Amino acid sequence: MQIDSISWKQMTDVPQVNTNSTGSAAGFVDVLSSLIQEEASSQPIERSMTQLAPGVTFKDGLLWQQLGAVQESNSYYPVEGALNDTGATKPTTFEELITSAGERYGVPVSLIKAVIDAESSFDPNAVSSAGAKGLMQLMDGTARGLGVSNPFDPAQNIEGGTKYLSSLIQRFGGELAMVLAAYNAGPTRVAGLGASSDEELMSMVHMLPEETQAYIGKVMNAQSKYSL
Repeated sequence: MQIDSISWKQMTDVPQVNTNSTGSAAGFVDVLSSLIQEEASSQPIERSMTQLAPGVTFKDGLLWQQLGAVQESNSYYPVEGALNDTGATKPTTFEELITSAGERYGVPVSLIKAVIDAESSFDPNAVSSAGAKGLMQLMDGTARGLGVSNPFDPAQNIEGGTKYLSSLIQRFGGELAMVLAAYNAGPTRVAGLGASSDEELMSMVHMLPEETQAYIGKVMNAQSKYSL
């Protein structure tokens, strides 16, 4: 993951997106369900770690590098309430570190676990061809900006990655799909679409890289797996 200097500055001073729309969430859920089911109906996609999704550059802030074939599921986690999930989660490695970071930055533990699952499969020594490192796949420049001196240290990596997730949740007003899209393709790219809610984002999801589209569903599926 790499955050350009403009994006990093905007983390703390960009007004939050207005999410007080009374539009129905049902339409968004239907679109997302259709998207994920469409992905699931195809054969697993081999994604090379040496290639970026179409239209994405490292400057855009690509975070996720897929480690091998993508296996999609027919199920998905409903967005509604996903960021308010404070219930029990399936225990994993680094449980104490994840729980502590989640409480400190107000990020659901199930979401942190889902992102780690998608990013590194809980391998603290994972390194992508782009240079993203550790559990939450932090680029060196991003790691320094987040106060992480050793991205292979699980405690520092989880702390920095969770802090970044928290900043995206604030920036995009708690709209989960927008947060995940920004975590994958970069906040500047997502903000440039002009969407103010997940429902609006899904209406223009075709404008996002295919890898980012798949990433949104992948993390939501994983969050469902870790929520009890």
